[in-house]
Amino acid sequence: MTIDDLLWGRMPRPTRGPKQGLDLERVITVAAGIADRDGLAALTMNRLAKELGVGAASLYTYLPGKAALEALMIDWMVGASPLPHTLPGGWRERLEACARADWDDYRAHPWTLQVAVSQVAPGPNLTAWFESALSVLDGTGLTEAEKVDVVEALDAYVRGMARSALDQPVTRDDPPEEAAAVYPALVRAARAGALAHRATETFEFGLARLLDGIEALIAGRRR
Repeated sequence: MTIDDLLWGRMPRPTRGPKQGLDLERVITVAAGIADRDGLAALTMNRLAKELGVGAASLYTYLPGKAALEALMIDWMVGASPLPHTLPGGWRERLEACARADWDDYRAHPWTLQVAVSQVAPGPNLTAWFESALSVLDGTGLTEAEKVDVVEALDAYVRGMARSALDQPVTRDDPPEEAAAVYPALVRAARAGALAHRATETFEFGLARLLDGIEALIAGRRR
């Protein structure tokens, strides 16, 4: 049984295990609940088996390990969002809505930022989402490589900002007077409240500028 087999539903039915009809969707939702409440580190195969009411050995007949579980959880999360091409508006409105939805999801489910995405096999939901996002850019004049770059740049921006928001250190808006002589720009920013935790405002500002740049590129191709 491989991770790809699990993601794409190509695994044989287990010959051992609980008789009550345990299915992968229930396994995933219970696992996500544990990660939401207590963090990814708290999600172990033993704890998951306990919450599912099965033995750990039985659970391994459904999953080869935690890496496979994380791959399923990520694909499940992606599948909970609407596909970009089904959203109203043009390419900008659709990608903007997707970025905001991802921003909300990352902050509601911080464990998704801890999973090494580069090591997670793409499942059917992630593959369908990428296909949909690329199709949104059809007719813009962008090359195929540029379409991929746009989607990946937006994804990296949202993930990076979400991680930064969760790790945001506490800052002071009343720095000592002696700091002004050494760090005048930082002191001005602090006293103006610009260093305060303004995660959503900062995210929206950067998203708009990123989309502005893409829009300018597309407009240039259409001249």
